[in-house]
Amino acid sequence: MANDDLGRTLRRLRRLASLTQEELAERSDVSVDVIRQLEQGRKHSARLPTLHALANGLGVELTTLLGDPPAVSTGDNDGPRFVAVRRAIMPALGVAEPKAPGPDFSLSDLREQIADGWTQYHAAEFDTVMKTLPDMLSDARTATASPDSADQGAGFAALAKALQLAGHVAVRMGKTDLALIGLERAIDAAGRSTDPLLCPMIVNSVAWTYQRQGRLGDALSIALHAADDTKDSGLTGTADGLKVWGALTMSAATSAARSNDYERAAALMENAEKEAARVAKLPQGSDSRMVSVFSPSSVRIERVRLAVQYGHPEEALTLAKGMRLSKDTPPSWRTWLLLDVARAHTDLGDAEGAVKALESLRRVAPTWMQHHTLAVAIVRDLWALPNHPAGLRPLAEFLGVGE
Repeated sequence: MANDDLGRTLRRLRRLASLTQEELAERSDVSVDVIRQLEQGRKHSARLPTLHALANGLGVELTTLLGDPPAVSTGDNDGPRFVAVRRAIMPALGVAEPKAPGPDFSLSDLREQIADGWTQYHAAEFDTVMKTLPDMLSDARTATASPDSADQGAGFAALAKALQLAGHVAVRMGKTDLALIGLERAIDAAGRSTDPLLCPMIVNSVAWTYQRQGRLGDALSIALHAADDTKDSGLTGTADGLKVWGALTMSAATSAARSNDYERAAALMENAEKEAARVAKLPQGSDSRMVSVFSPSSVRIERVRLAVQYGHPEEALTLAKGMRLSKDTPPSWRTWLLLDVARAHTDLGDAEGAVKALESLRRVAPTWMQHHTLAVAIVRDLWALPNHPAGLRPLAEFLGVGE
């Protein structure tokens, strides 16, 4: 895997984890000389198993170490479209308070636009989402100025979901600090709405952002606290409430696993899998696009992810074999499943199996594939083999990888 920013990212993540080069070498079982050469820019590449080991040693996702691909990241300088999103999340100081909505304003239309935005996000249509976010946030702020208290509460709910969406987009653009600002404002708006599930949903987004920053203890703590609050408040008696609890529980399991507490992670995932079977039996909500993703399918996908990420590729492939995904499984989750299957095959030295998984990914989610550095990393690793398996060249050309 070649990446000009790999050394700088490695050094930054190591320092955030308060590790010396020697301590990271011991935790990851990677030569301290390799780490030193990468950080000093004398070595610009590493094989996928080495990158896996370094990410595990740092307690972060492999994609966090690799960085976002050019198709996602805006780099140090924001483009005009992302500047507009930034301004929408953080309006300039002194901007006048929003005026009450006019007679042509439709709260139901706004909710539909936000739901569509989440669908586009899960389909990796980030440019489309960034184009619509500024007006969406402006309209949501207008809705909060409604003189009708019920409409005002619904307006704050809409603003919370729009800000949460903006936070997710900011994470995908590599702007995690901006994401946290947007998510904190989303939590404030959620607290002024009448929907008790909004705050814990957004807390889950905060936990994910903390994970991306390597703040695993913080991510674990807030996810567990919000999950317990959701259950203690009696909110898990509906499908929506159980989905929110389940997503928080899986997030906590991920943070525990990345902190090398595999026993706790396994117990959390076992509990999540048991409860996921209840989702279909409970009263359903009105719009699944606006609620956390949690189902038997999503639990199994997360189990595959944790197995392959922590050195159990055979278990990952066993879990994934014959899996039937529910219709409401978003493209982003399907993408992770196929990427993790490809990773597992690569780790086992099965190049043909890895290529087949990547070919499936290209068929079902080509846009997501181009937005994932991990896909590029796997293809580069396969490309370095002396004998290329059938089908690898078209994948390499599709991702811009080659000789």
